[in-house]
Amino acid sequence: MMPQHSPAPSAWRRIQTAWGLPDLAGKGRFVTANLIDSLGNGLVVAFTVVFFVKTTSLSLVAVGAALTAGQLLVLPFPLFIGRLLDKYGPRTVVAAGNWISVAGFIGFLFSHAAWQIVLWQFVVQLGSTAFWMGNSPLTVLVARGVERARWFGFVRALRNVGVGFGGAASAVALSIGTVAGLRAVMVINVVTFAVAGWLVITLRDADADTSEAAGAGPAEPKPAEPEQAAGETTGQPSGGYRTVLKDTRYLRLVATNISFVFASTVITVLLAVYAVDNLDVGAWIVGVFVVLNAAMVALLQTLASRWIEARRPVTVLVLALLFNAAAFVVFGTLVVLPGWAVIAGLLIAMVLYTVAEMLSSPPTSELSVVMAPEHLRGRYLGVYQLSWSVGGAVAPALLTALLAGGAALPWVFLTAISVLAVPLVLGLDRRPAATSGAAPAGEVAPVEQRDGDPVG
Repeated sequence: MMPQHSPAPSAWRRIQTAWGLPDLAGKGRFVTANLIDSLGNGLVVAFTVVFFVKTTSLSLVAVGAALTAGQLLVLPFPLFIGRLLDKYGPRTVVAAGNWISVAGFIGFLFSHAAWQIVLWQFVVQLGSTAFWMGNSPLTVLVARGVERARWFGFVRALRNVGVGFGGAASAVALSIGTVAGLRAVMVINVVTFAVAGWLVITLRDADADTSEAAGAGPAEPKPAEPEQAAGETTGQPSGGYRTVLKDTRYLRLVATNISFVFASTVITVLLAVYAVDNLDVGAWIVGVFVVLNAAMVALLQTLASRWIEARRPVTVLVLALLFNAAAFVVFGTLVVLPGWAVIAGLLIAMVLYTVAEMLSSPPTSELSVVMAPEHLRGRYLGVYQLSWSVGGAVAPALLTALLAGGAALPWVFLTAISVLAVPLVLGLDRRPAATSGAAPAGEVAPVEQRDGDPVG
């Protein structure tokens, strides 16, 4: 009997494998929806303030305060969205998030008073929160237990590319300087986010059509029972947020993520003012390093994910925390270096910081989903999202207050929380005694489920 040989992989598949890309066959709608959201966020982040300054009679301070107030109103809503995730599933929540953002962008077009900006900023941020809370479990479903680290890394890289292009397009619109041009950008956002919602809500047939193709590669074994949180057994009835708050392993992941949330605000909150005011570095140099960070993530994130997938998530997270700590030490010591060494120090610190960013994103995103019991996954993600919401709200005020107290203080704080998070990470991928028969969290594939079907 002649031995059967599997067909040789195509040239494109070999390129995908070499660059750490997941198998994208049949996943065009999911990829396009993520790209649209990233482009839209790049546009909005870059020009929302200018849009309202140009299209209303409000001052810059009033616009900024209104946008902040709208964002703060969203803080408690991840817990509500978590319940919707458990009831309706990630596909529905992600699509609804896109369409809620559409309503907010339409509201932006007709806003003239501060209270209207607060209202519609709240709506836009609510939609964005729903999108990102649902996107991680949706990514797991799209991956179907295969190449999960690559998928999370790819989504991260896609976000950086989209934000970069969105920011560039926004800069072009701002250079035109007309109110009509700014409104045109907002209309484009309305249309593209509506399309993104449609792409997500119609994912069911696309995934069904590619289920056989997914078998071409090695699939991870499917567990006999859904994953359980610490102290839970398979026969235990569904719980609520009280169950999440009793799961100390998951709360350790949430606490660890807070250190990464604070780290993620360095570029937007701290770096420019620190470099200009304390290091006497031109603002354009800071811009160069910000572009370097975005380019490294866009080009190297998938390669990093290829390296990450062969290692334990805990090991990768510890490395990310240590790289962050090293970067913050370098940032903090720049104030005592001579002028010629500051640029080199900034380069070293930014490379260390970017490596930590690339290492931390895939395992934290993956663990936030697979460590949660499936029937309560939405509620778990609601608590996890609070680390982003609360951390993102607190970081600007805290870091700038520390900087006002001394140039080194914010870097000492960031170094300390990165180092203190290391013990919290250790052992996260070991199952508790009640479920010792299950595989580590980073290795278990979720129970097969139709994207969009209710969880649990």
